[in-house]
Amino acid sequence: MKKKCLTIFLIALGAILLASFHEREIGYAQPRPHQFHSYLKLGIEKSFNMEFQAGYDYLQKAVEMDTENPTGYAYLAMINLFDYEMSFDENNRKKTQAAMLRYVEEALTKGAKRIEKNDNDSDAYLAMALAKVAKVNWAIHEKHYLSMVHEAVNIWDYLEKARNGNPQNHDISFLMGLFHYHIDHLPGLTRFLSSLIITSGDKQKGLKELESAAQNGDLLKQLAQAELSSDYLNFEKQPARALPIIRELNEKFPNNYNLPFALGNVLADLGRAEDAFNIAGEIDKKIQAGIPPFIPQLRTRHHLLMGRILFSRGEYEKAVEHLQKVLKDPAPHNARMRALAFVRMGMICDIQKERGKAEEYYSHALKVKDGEGYAQIDAKKYLKTPYAKPPRN
Repeated sequence: MKKKCLTIFLIALGAILLASFHEREIGYAQPRPHQFHSYLKLGIEKSFNMEFQAGYDYLQKAVEMDTENPTGYAYLAMINLFDYEMSFDENNRKKTQAAMLRYVEEALTKGAKRIEKNDNDSDAYLAMALAKVAKVNWAIHEKHYLSMVHEAVNIWDYLEKARNGNPQNHDISFLMGLFHYHIDHLPGLTRFLSSLIITSGDKQKGLKELESAAQNGDLLKQLAQAELSSDYLNFEKQPARALPIIRELNEKFPNNYNLPFALGNVLADLGRAEDAFNIAGEIDKKIQAGIPPFIPQLRTRHHLLMGRILFSRGEYEKAVEHLQKVLKDPAPHNARMRALAFVRMGMICDIQKERGKAEEYYSHALKVKDGEGYAQIDAKKYLKTPYAKPPRN
């Protein structure tokens, strides 16, 4: 249980899958002073808009410009991780996982060489931290728990050294904010152990670091915005603070299917059911038309969104119909969807004063394999204290 609880925090590092960057057109006929940085930014932009091949191409150009710089390899590792997480094709997942591990080793090797020459190289330490994030995600999937904890310790060590070398780099604040914020959400003993071997959890400090990165970050600015909006919605239960952030991201990155789902969830929790239904309807049309990346495998996620919207309107019977469809999908990639559906079913039972059934659903949520995340945190909370629907302004 101790190992499993620790994954809640570490998965949050993988959670950097959900963000994107505003796309700009930049010409490359003549070399420019910040060409390397421009290639990196465009590579990240394209990747988080799920244009992975274009993302690879730009990052490869960055690597070709400076083959000894670990940063290009670190971002190649990261976008292979994003591609892996967002793919439903098993062959593609195997290919991108292998590429990710290869680029991780390249980044770590190049980073170590840079540090040998300059022990205060902040960029090298940040690149190594990013590479380790990708490696932690691999360790989670492979159930290599000792490796997972070891790598998490290394990440924090690299981040501290990166900050010492460049305290004004807000991208570093983003990753440090993830540690501070999510360690604070771990259960007592696991939080104590994580604080002992990594760093102390501090929710308020973590939020401030994430907010700083979301406002002032560079390459990871929109990543911080996506993480911050998710935390406002799912942990802080403040959807109004998430709305402007996620709406802007959704407008800028229409090809990232995570964003309209997130926007629909925010609108549902704000009680704006009609607006949420409109978002769900647009998603439904794209899934029916088979417009990539809105493929049929997203149907279960659409049912979960519909259940959330109907729940917000108090139409519990209709909500249950959609949630039951989520629970009938045994696909491994929908494990977290099932955990969320169990929790929502429990919340409905609590509202209807059926406490015994509610406890059963919360217990089922905790038993979902690979269902770690805020769903299981809520399940534990509602097992102790029955859910009560808050009054809406």
